[in-house]
Amino acid sequence: MTAAVPICAIVPPYVLDRLAEAGHEPAVRSLALDTAHRAARLAAPPPAAGAPGLNRVISDAGHGQRLPGRTVRTEGHAPVTDASVNHAYDGLGDTFTLYSQVFGRDSIDGRGLRLDASVHYGRNYDNAFWNGRRMVFGDGDGQIFGDFTACVDVIGHELTHGVTQFTANLEYRDQPGALNESVSDVFGSLVKQYALHQSAADADWLIGAGLLAPGIQGVALRSMRAPGTAYDDPRLGKDPQPAHMRDYVDTTEDNGGVHINSGIPNHAFYLLATALGGQAWDRAGRIWYDALTGGGLSTTADFTAFARATVAAAKARYPDESSIADTVTASWAQVGVSPG
Repeated sequence: MTAAVPICAIVPPYVLDRLAEAGHEPAVRSLALDTAHRAARLAAPPPAAGAPGLNRVISDAGHGQRLPGRTVRTEGHAPVTDASVNHAYDGLGDTFTLYSQVFGRDSIDGRGLRLDASVHYGRNYDNAFWNGRRMVFGDGDGQIFGDFTACVDVIGHELTHGVTQFTANLEYRDQPGALNESVSDVFGSLVKQYALHQSAADADWLIGAGLLAPGIQGVALRSMRAPGTAYDDPRLGKDPQPAHMRDYVDTTEDNGGVHINSGIPNHAFYLLATALGGQAWDRAGRIWYDALTGGGLSTTADFTAFARATVAAAKARYPDESSIADTVTASWAQVGVSPG
């Protein structure tokens, strides 16, 4: 049975839970809104395909909770005075460009889906999410988090949940859910690297760099280079991500640790991209994309199944370069996953 597509938010629930338990009111409100979004998502119809090519519509929720809000910028129109609107518009475009120019994909559904986004959602809303139809951005509270439109990798991450929704549709729990989150981190990072013309060696491999407010002891939400090191702050706690299967976290929270254990496949991709060198989207990215979209993954694929799919994808795409598939296998082995 096909899994229901969940609300996929960039800030993990355990982070907001910790802040809420400490009495941080924006986190309390954000958690309540996230719960409401999940209930609403179950009844939402799937989005309809659009015309080929890039088509963006940005709306302003006006700090309310009704979506989409007032349309404020559409495809081809000049920038407006609202920086959040322009950041969202540009980030949607950067994501479309990566998928189109590198992978030949027409929008996130492969059929020209219009890219819709709403900014200024809620008051001090500490999150951003893909709800199966559109991107929704909070402004942050200014104390813990800043404006969620400011990080292009956050936008790429959330829209990639849509790509997964229309392809492998990985269940949002346990290892399939951690893969779902990891794939979004991988392509979110590639969106940023492609937009900045960075090589794998030059990239920071951080997800949400610049999102944490001044004074927070951390650099981002997650690190693909060094999972578990993105933050260590009295208010946020310590980044719990493992980089190896020996440290895999068995938990019932966070849908079985989907934002936690994603550090393991994240690190495997980082190791592969840096081992292959050059631009991460060129070879490593194509292998991950082929594995995700090739039709060979079940919705319940675990780390081993995904690793096997990436090795198979490397052999299929680069049949005359066996060293590439060997490097894929070695990258997974370094995080304790054997393709078998």
